[in-house]
Order: sequence, then C-alpha cells, then structure tokens
Amino acid sequence: MAARVREVVVPDGDVDWRRYDAPALTPLLQAALEAFHEGGFHGTSVRDIARRVGQTVPAMYYHHDSKEGVLLALLVEGIRDLLRRVEAAAADGGDDVRARFSYVVEAIALHGTRRVRAAALDGESRYLSADNRAQYAAVRKQVENVLADIVDDGVASGAFHASHPAETTRAILGTLQSIARWYRADGPDLPEEIAARYVDICLRTVGVEP
Repeated sequence: MAARVREVVVPDGDVDWRRYDAPALTPLLQAALEAFHEGGFHGTSVRDIARRVGQTVPAMYYHHDSKEGVLLALLVEGIRDLLRRVEAAAADGGDDVRARFSYVVEAIALHGTRRVRAAALDGESRYLSADNRAQYAAVRKQVENVLADIVDDGVASGAFHASHPAETTRAILGTLQSIARWYRADGPDLPEEIAARYVDICLRTVGVEP
C-alpha cells in the first residue's frame, strides 16, 4: 500500500529562493530526518524516531502509517521545497537564458548545502516501494525539466554549446546532487562560495566561458 503524504501548501507571494529559514517540519519529521541522516533508513528503527521526539510508537503511527511513510513525507517535502526555489530562480532570470541557467544551478547548489540533510536523503529513495518512488520521482522530474528546458533554449539560441543537451542536463544534475554527500557545515567554504564555483563549472559544461 502506498504511504500517504499530506499536501504541502505553497504560500502566496514571491519565493525568496536564496533565503533559508529553519525547515518547517513537525517535531516527528525533524527527528526522523536527523535519525535517517545518522543511520540511514534501514539503520533507523521506528522506536528510535519515536524516542527522539518523546512519543510512543502507536502515537507516531497516528501521523504516518509506516517508517516508509515518514521517509516519503521527508523526501516529498524536500523536493517540493527545491522545486519552488528552482522555479523562482528561473523566473528571476527573465529572458536571459544564461541568467536563468546560472540562477537555477545556484538554487540547486544552495539546496545541497543549506538543506544538506534533506538533499542527502535522496539516496534513501531506493528503499521506497514502486508507487511511493514514482510519487517522489514525479516531483523530482519537474526539477529536472526546469533545467532541461533552459539548456534546450540555450542550445537553440546558440548561447550554449552542448552536443547532447539531455545527457548534459543529467550530468549537471548529478554533479549538483553530489554536493550533499561531501558538504560539511563546519568546512572552510560558505554555501554561497560553493554555489558560485558550481555555477562556473556548469556554465563551462554547456560551453560558456564564465
């Protein structure tokens, strides 16, 4: 049976895609995010999540029907947050395809550092059932489509030089997604510095001299 995920309400108004406040997670989901980050999905028990938040296991099941349901809720909330930011970043670029590309790359790179635990959780999606994985993948595909459309526009206009736009888009996304696997908040580089470097790298990938 597919796990249930409550719909995320997107607030009205413009999205400040560079601004990161504390994630709006319930205490239970915040505890689960920390537990999954430390021990992975299989290494984390329902009892451990409940203990961290001071609840009983039956009380946890009142909100989520399974541990997989908790994982799905975290994955979907994280990718929807990224999608909102990516769409806002693309809109900020206006008609300038290079600006749209740079802003979207920056938004994804910032997500990998400012929301490192949520971003790193993507690897745990392999433990979702087929229906739940499809639900998550559908939103993740929307993020990919935003970048793919920009790359296609850039190639069509002559601003970008990529012989294989679709593969180039996937390579860029893979590069950006890897940030969450090595980034450490106590490292020497600020998220903004890392994002700027990745914008440079990704511009060169589409054949643009930064």
